[in-house]
Amino acid sequence: MTATVTPIRRASTPSLDPIMALVASDMNAVNSVILTRMQSDVPLIPELAGHLIAGGGKRMRPMLTLACAKLLDYSGERHHKLAATVEFIHTATLLHDDVVDQSGLRRGRSTANMIWGNAASVLVGDFLFSRSFELMVEDGSLRVLRILSNASAVIAEGEVNQLTAQRRIDTSEERYLEIITAKTAILFAA
Repeated sequence: MTATVTPIRRASTPSLDPIMALVASDMNAVNSVILTRMQSDVPLIPELAGHLIAGGGKRMRPMLTLACAKLLDYSGERHHKLAATVEFIHTATLLHDDVVDQSGLRRGRSTANMIWGNAASVLVGDFLFSRSFELMVEDGSLRVLRILSNASAVIAEGEVNQLTAQRRIDTSEERYLEIITAKTAILFAA
């Protein structure tokens, strides 16, 4: 009797390539908005912000913002600034998160707070939040302003909740999921 061994096929790793291809030209416009709006007469601001933005990442949040616009057959240009807004909020929260967590590395590179210190990281994060709200005001939609300002508040609450739950052995799985939902999922939901 002979047995045949059939290897189990691994599921292929999901890829963002189709979405990236769909929104490639729009992402170029978003990158242009980001580079323009992170400029400042204070040299440390674009230097520090540029370090984080150049550090990689898929820019998933702006990419999904653009993909949603495509799915809805939107044909204007508002989505470029709104996608940049979402990226600025995300980047600001990363700067703040690295300070709170005392992180030294992000995506294999030294964090901004390790290079420039906590104060500079927090203040540049605040600058990026300010730029995001500037873009929302320019958009003129109170609904967008309400949704994204609420998301920013929920993210901050998630950070504070993580801080208070830190090193508490009695933190439940449910509480942990609430914290990461506030810190990560809320901006996707917005």
